[in-house]
Amino acid sequence: MAEELKKEWYVVNTYAGQENRVKENLERRISTMGLEDYLFQIVVAEEKEIEYKNGKPVEKTRNLFSGYLLVQMIMTDEAWYVVRNTPGVTGFIGSSGKGAKPFPVAQEEVDSVLRRLGRKDINIQVDFGVGDTVEILNGAFKNSEGVVEAMDEEKQEATVLLILFGRETPTEIPYMDLKKVD
Repeated sequence: MAEELKKEWYVVNTYAGQENRVKENLERRISTMGLEDYLFQIVVAEEKEIEYKNGKPVEKTRNLFSGYLLVQMIMTDEAWYVVRNTPGVTGFIGSSGKGAKPFPVAQEEVDSVLRRLGRKDINIQVDFGVGDTVEILNGAFKNSEGVVEAMDEEKQEATVLLILFGRETPTEIPYMDLKKVD
């Protein structure tokens, strides 16, 4: 049971175009029912875009995942019931229905979405530092090894010295794509 009581992210399905209204309904229900210890963040994945109409910039909001919300919660029976029965919610993604609780979304996927939305409250904890040898896990240099030359906490990326064509080449690599080599 202790394993179920972790703060994790879930995807909630809503009626398309109703995401912000459902978010407000859910936030209201959380406070009126005293569930602040079980339901934490509710995110509508929206990006601001600038569109030019008649030569004038117009700011628009575009929903990246129409009909979906990200909800950070501890999956208790009560919290699950409250979310499921919020007006506008059609269910959870990753649940087979029939009373089955949904599976959480991988933290890396949520971090990726939140980074795209410009949320700075995500900090990737790393076990390497300047001077350590790391392996690159993704991208053009996948499976290459290099030495960390510098780290940028704000951008959450490291400058890694790779040997390319016989020369040391500094390359910016996101923290989440690096693993310390023992």
